[in-house]
Amino acid sequence: MEKVNLNQKFQHVNDHWNPRVIAQLNGQDVRIAKIKGSFVWHHHDHEDELFWIHKGCLNLEFRDSTVTLQEGEMLVVPRGVEHRPVAEEEVELILFEPSTTVNTGTLDNEFTRTDLEEI
Repeated sequence: MEKVNLNQKFQHVNDHWNPRVIAQLNGQDVRIAKIKGSFVWHHHDHEDELFWIHKGCLNLEFRDSTVTLQEGEMLVVPRGVEHRPVAEEEVELILFEPSTTVNTGTLDNEFTRTDLEEI
């Protein structure tokens, strides 16, 4: 067992929209990513997705509303709910989701990452 220092892990991330796995538990990944700009509208048919803000401010857009998350806040997006993360400035993001979850849900595009690096 080794402790994880989030600040140190985020120092290894130098790009956006490319999640890395920092831990696993019970079939779930703890992933981190730096994000900036707008992602694609997407949903996950079978997985809930937890967004937890380490640094920055994230707008999670839904078709009928927007939820703004600040540092230290989190939100679970239920499976099947279409959403789009938007970050005006760089955000350091922690994600909890099943290890089989593809970041773009049912879409396959330039943002899709299927073979995640472990750091």
